[in-house]
Amino acid sequence: MHNASVCDQLDSAAGTAKDARDRVTQAILPVFGKILNVEKKDMKDVINNSKLKEIIRSLRCGIGETFDLSKLRYHKIIIMSDADVDGYHIQVLYATFFYRYLPELIEKGYVYFAMPPLFLMSRGKEKKYIYTEADLAKEDTTGWAIQRFKGLGEMDADQLAETTMEKGKRHLMRLTVGDAESASAIFDLCMGEEVEPRRNLIFEKVIFGDSEVA
Repeated sequence: MHNASVCDQLDSAAGTAKDARDRVTQAILPVFGKILNVEKKDMKDVINNSKLKEIIRSLRCGIGETFDLSKLRYHKIIIMSDADVDGYHIQVLYATFFYRYLPELIEKGYVYFAMPPLFLMSRGKEKKYIYTEADLAKEDTTGWAIQRFKGLGEMDADQLAETTMEKGKRHLMRLTVGDAESASAIFDLCMGEEVEPRRNLIFEKVIFGDSEVA
């Protein structure tokens, strides 16, 4: 099955992702800037939004009354964003969109978030990728040079491939909805009109599931 990566980044990151992909099985859709917050929006707002319209067009399965799962072009839809607060906000926006308007894709296990590393530890020819600050705190860093990645655009194509895009090495987090009512409450909190609860939740690093190497 082919993969579609939605790269919510600047030209440098999108270009690097295109160089890093497996051209036979992976497609990249650059989406610049944050997508529409669809919470409290209706179908007309969604289908008239230029960024969401492009995503829907790329998936080819339609939406609402035109939805047809059998026409879905990709069966692993991977959202790529930076490993920071803005990146988590982007994840919430995409999760809200898929949950509200394409829930069947979540139920089938087709929607994922890429989990890029935060740090690169290097010592001579040795290197280690570290994915969280907690994991870095557990490492003996004596004699190692430590680089913190500020975003996907800081990685070269080889680094992005082996940490975030290459099958069997990349870390992915599948978006799941185990309990529709509790999930709805979370999305209402994240994407509703009250700013402070949403900010607190995002700063605590919203996680929708466990990451996996896939």
